[in-house]
Amino acid sequence: MGTGITGTRTADLLAAAGVGFGDEVIVPSYGTTEIADTVRALGAIPVFADIDAVSYCLAPASVTEAMTERTAAIVPTDLFGHPADITALQALAGARPLPVIPHIEERPAESAEALQRRRSNAAYLDGRLTGVLTPRTAPGAEHRYHSYVVRVPGNGRPDRDAFARALRARGVRCSVPVTTPLHRTPAYARDLRALSLPETERAAEQCLALPVDAGMTHRELRHVVAACNALGGLLPYDVAA
Repeated sequence: MGTGITGTRTADLLAAAGVGFGDEVIVPSYGTTEIADTVRALGAIPVFADIDAVSYCLAPASVTEAMTERTAAIVPTDLFGHPADITALQALAGARPLPVIPHIEERPAESAEALQRRRSNAAYLDGRLTGVLTPRTAPGAEHRYHSYVVRVPGNGRPDRDAFARALRARGVRCSVPVTTPLHRTPAYARDLRALSLPETERAAEQCLALPVDAGMTHRELRHVVAACNALGGLLPYDVAA
């Protein structure tokens, strides 16, 4: 797993790599619009690849399928604090020089103590949550848990959204990290043929971010666990907010 660069330098590095009008750049659809918008601003074409089900970062196998003779770069990003597999992505180019330019959203500096506290909080939730599927970490990766993203089992978006409403009614802060993948948004869907990214779409329907802040107390963590486990992960769509 590799390290990345700050978001403000992504455009400069793409331009320095010679990426320009008409070139294709492989990017994730699961996340914010920043990377795809940066590619478009250079006159290049963002090409969306699927994500890995564990890391939520670009899946090397899907990137391979998306590569063409016009591919000029790959721009992965760390997501939720899980690093992208830069080494695997770099190996895809083989003998062909193809820059892999990691993109990371700029975040305020944090202390080692805050990071360790967040990881400790994540471990506490990992060991006690039963009503949701807890995050996993790819072998060899170090998760920073900028967000603690679980999956709500059941019938996808209806159950996830009902689960979120019920948690909020119980005083638990939670949010849907990605409501619509970029390849399904009006800004990008019109430029694509019927593109299917199954892991991306599954994540958008199932994922929910729970609080894992460094400043959380054990009482707050216990409340999150109690609320989630009481709901069990399966709720009818019409659960009252």
